[in-house]
Amino acid sequence: MHEGESVRQWLPEASWLVEILDAKTREKLCFLDKVEPQATIAEIKNLFTKSHPQWYPARQSLRLDPKGKSLKDEDVLQKLPVGTTATLYFRDLGAQISWVTVFLTEYAGPLFIYLLFYFRVPFIYGHKYDFTSSRHTVVHLACICHSFHYIKRLLETLFVHRFSHGTMPLRNIFKNCTYYWGFAAWMAYYINHPLYTPPTYGAQQVKLALAIFVICQLGNFSIHMALRDLRPAGSKTRKIPYPTKNPFTWLFLLVSCPNYTYEVGSWIGFAIMTQCLPVALFSLVGFTQMTIWAKGKHRSYLKEFRDYPPLRMPIIPFLL
Repeated sequence: MHEGESVRQWLPEASWLVEILDAKTREKLCFLDKVEPQATIAEIKNLFTKSHPQWYPARQSLRLDPKGKSLKDEDVLQKLPVGTTATLYFRDLGAQISWVTVFLTEYAGPLFIYLLFYFRVPFIYGHKYDFTSSRHTVVHLACICHSFHYIKRLLETLFVHRFSHGTMPLRNIFKNCTYYWGFAAWMAYYINHPLYTPPTYGAQQVKLALAIFVICQLGNFSIHMALRDLRPAGSKTRKIPYPTKNPFTWLFLLVSCPNYTYEVGSWIGFAIMTQCLPVALFSLVGFTQMTIWAKGKHRSYLKEFRDYPPLRMPIIPFLL
């Protein structure tokens, strides 16, 4: 061996060692020997699970520093800044649940709950209103729009979306369902109430709102399809999204997350249609959360792609 020659150059590839410590206590949890240098973090997680079955791969977060970022499953051991004896730190992410299950639960709930109020099942508005029907056309139109929105979301979850992460913490489903189900019940109670009054400007207001809602729903679906086509099935490849021949995707010229722009627009249309305060509050809360997500994705695009279009904003053209 020449002076200064790296140990990595002469040590047999099969002799790489991986030590896994608890990120909080620094306790040694596992020592893996004869790990292939080409092994991915996903493969190391599988090896770790063999000695600790209670921590299946989706629960594991492995990192190079106890307080650092989690390594990606596709990261390759020999490409990480480690020696032939690598030390990784483990954190338990808690019980996990698939994104598909979460989305189906989140979206099926509001669909079902809203219909309970629409059909005025017993014990909601009083006995004399059980299974009665509203005399206002806008109430029936609102039910169609609300149901369409969540049926669309359910179908997109099953057939359109491709998730970069397979699971999320189980605890999140309770928080998410409280938000979606709670707001659905709140807005449905008032829109379908026997004393509900139609919008101030009548049919003109409803028609304008319906147009906004329909256009934004088509736009949202178009963006989801465009994003789906960017990522091959089973892949985690990330590319810069660009407009296609579909006019609804041209919003990509101005914002990084037009799917959120269209989503907010849909709920604004629904709020105008129903002239209902809970819907307006739901739109505001949703806009706030989606702005946070959009800013995060926008920063990620800028960091990952040097040639990212400079004109784009996260969610609102020229503003935000």
